[in-house]
Amino acid sequence: MKAHLTRRYMLSASHRLHSDEMSAEQNTAVYGKCNNPYGHGHNYMIEITVSGPVDERTGMVCNLIDLDGFVHQNVLERYDHQNLNVVQEFAKQVPTTENLCIAIYEIVKRGFDKAHLERVRIEETMKNSFEYRGEGR
Repeated sequence: MKAHLTRRYMLSASHRLHSDEMSAEQNTAVYGKCNNPYGHGHNYMIEITVSGPVDERTGMVCNLIDLDGFVHQNVLERYDHQNLNVVQEFAKQVPTTENLCIAIYEIVKRGFDKAHLERVRIEETMKNSFEYRGEGR
C-alpha cells in the first residue's frame, strides 16, 4: 500500500532577479521590480512530498524525524537567511523560485533515500507558488 506524506518548512531568503545575459533594459522588462539592484526578500513556505509503502510495524511512509533532520541540515541551513544570488548553485543561474524549487528537489532526490521523492512545492507569496516533480514528470 503506497501513501504520500507532505511536510512544510519555512525559510526566509532574498534574491535579485537579474540575468547577465540580458541588457539592463531587458532585465527591467522581464523581471520588473524584482530586478531591484538591492534585491528583495521572501518568507518561503516549502512543501516536500514523499511516498512509499506504509511500514506495517510503524504505520508510516518514513520517519518524520529522518525527513526533518535531512531537510534542516541540507536545505534550510543552506538557504535560510541567505542572499540566493551568492549561493553556489545560482552563480550562473537566475535565482528564480522555479530554479530554487529545482535545486531543492535535486538535493532531496540525491540525499534522502528513506522514501521516494514525489515533488517540491514552494509558495513564494499569497499569489505565487511553484512546483517541480523531476524531469519528464
